[in-house]
Amino acid sequence: MSGLRISRRALPGLLAAPLLARPGRAQPASPAILFVHGNGDHAALWVTQIWRFQVHGVTALRAVNMPDPLARANDAVPQPHRSSSTEQTDRLAAFVEAFRAETGAARIALVGSSRGGYPIRDFVVHRGGSAVVSHAVLCGTPNRGVFDWEFNEGSEFNARSPFLRRLNGGETDVVPGTAFLTLRSDNDLFAQPDGRFVGRPGVPTGINQDGPMLRGATNLLLPGLDHREVAFHPRAFAEMYRFIVGREVERLDIPPEEAPLLDGQITGVEAGVQTNRPVAGARVAVYRIDESGQRIGPALQEVTTGADGRWGPVRVRPDWRLEWEVAAPGHPILHLFRGPFPRSADVLHIRPPLPPAEGERGAPALLRMMRPRGYFGTPRDLVLLDGERPALREGVPSQSLVARTLPAERLGSRVVGLFNEERVIGRAVPLAEGRIAVLEILS
Repeated sequence: MSGLRISRRALPGLLAAPLLARPGRAQPASPAILFVHGNGDHAALWVTQIWRFQVHGVTALRAVNMPDPLARANDAVPQPHRSSSTEQTDRLAAFVEAFRAETGAARIALVGSSRGGYPIRDFVVHRGGSAVVSHAVLCGTPNRGVFDWEFNEGSEFNARSPFLRRLNGGETDVVPGTAFLTLRSDNDLFAQPDGRFVGRPGVPTGINQDGPMLRGATNLLLPGLDHREVAFHPRAFAEMYRFIVGREVERLDIPPEEAPLLDGQITGVEAGVQTNRPVAGARVAVYRIDESGQRIGPALQEVTTGADGRWGPVRVRPDWRLEWEVAAPGHPILHLFRGPFPRSADVLHIRPPLPPAEGERGAPALLRMMRPRGYFGTPRDLVLLDGERPALREGVPSQSLVARTLPAERLGSRVVGLFNEERVIGRAVPLAEGRIAVLEILS
């Protein structure tokens, strides 16, 4: 393996899974599965799928954290806190080696979301990974690129880039020994014929909804799901499970544990670029809150993060609503409100909030709602933020964050975010003190 190498000492903070998923070696009937996130994302997005696999008896599960998850503007030109395609493949190779050593599995399955499918393909097809990878599942990966343009040919997402020309230059896209599955959407903002989602409205991209398909693979279309949902939706899990395990799922819901144990990292924003590198010196407090958004008793956990960025573990109940207060050096103070967590996880990574936008500065309170595992779509979804419908682009779901400002009389009051059947409760906090309230959707 050439290029960037990762030491074994560095791997534990980057290669993680729920604490209850740490028992010994994988058995033949229970595969070992490594999950790879997409561009700009992190391991926490896989938590619901990890839970679903656990419920079905699969215990050897890990989700990786790529240190610099954002792609470079030009794959060949270094950019601070961004990664090249070669670096991502090098890192994945190191994660695979460590995961196989940990589990004792001779072969493992790889599951990637969006950009996460690129290093999987590169590793399996061009690095000899087919010898150790039994299944490769690519979810919404733009295998033919996001655009096919004569300009910006260096972009990893350009069909004309050296990287994609190499990946797609053979007579087939697969190799013997590894079973390939692609999951794709008819509603994917990165598989659109018009360039409006990549900053060039009215310019044909040369790409359509078939872009994520691979020659020689099993290719499945999941109608109605968006770009992220083809990785994180329950329907996507059903197809992953069937393909990897070889039988149908028993259920799609996530039954609760009696007392989940939660943990994760605080990771950083460097010069406006989101990374997955741990942040030391962040003050973190975790609270149980009631239906009015107010705290119940003292903090369940109070800690200042060390070099590994860990903020836990903390024991909760599966019906508790929770608030994280995170004060990371150089960033606004985050008040992160979440609904109940049904099961244990130690990939609950948290990033400090980005500063207010120009039109939000000076407001008494700023309220955001985010959906990391999918997009808000209208008219597909019912989305309410503090009782009002936020402005959303109609048609193809393309927004995972919505926001609104609140007047001074709302400070300290209950706020509610509704996404279809999921409801998150929080509290308005003063922006003048550098505080931002964020409601996070789990589904």
